[in-house]
Order: sequence, then C-alpha cells, then structure tokens
Amino acid sequence: MTTTVAELLIDVEAQLRIMDLWDGKPPPVSALASDQPFCFDTLTFPQWLQFIFLPRVYELLETGGPLPQRCGIAPMAEEYFKDSGLPSAELEATLKRIDRLLSSPQGDD
Repeated sequence: MTTTVAELLIDVEAQLRIMDLWDGKPPPVSALASDQPFCFDTLTFPQWLQFIFLPRVYELLETGGPLPQRCGIAPMAEEYFKDSGLPSAELEATLKRIDRLLSSPQGDD
C-alpha cells in the first residue's frame, strides 16, 4: 500500500504543476500554523496540499509511521475547484483514490 500512496502523492504534485498551482516558495510559517481544517483561513487548497498534506504523508511513509485511517480530502477539492474553470478532474480523481485507499479497512485500492 505504501508504494501506491507514494505514487499517488507524486501524481498530486505533477497535477498541481501542470495546473500551474505549484508555488515556488513556501508561505510564511504563521500560515502553516493555522488550526483551521485545511488551513482555509491562511492557505489556498492547493497550497495546503503542497505544504501540509504532501510533506506530512511523505514523512509518514519515510519513517514508517502509521498512515491516516480515514481520509476525506476529495470533497474539499471538489468544492474548491467547482467554479474555478481549472481542469481539475484528474487531480480530483487522484485525491478520491487517496481517500479510498487510506479509508479502506485493509488499505485496498
């Protein structure tokens, strides 16, 4: 399962880059310290993916830490992109796969 998760994380990064939503420099540390879900008060959803979600899951994979047992980020992506006009279908599909993989009892895809 960890290989599949890593592959999906790479896909998320690639899709953010293709959509020109990958930031060249990180936001201020204070923006990363938000206590709101998805840091919605300090970051855009793509920034949250890049600077919070991806690094945390990569760290868990690298250290052998337990992956989240439930994940529900695809609905946030759908909401964020619904009126944006951006070609987000592939990114949203990848996030749905991540949600299913991490939320399934045995980690089955």
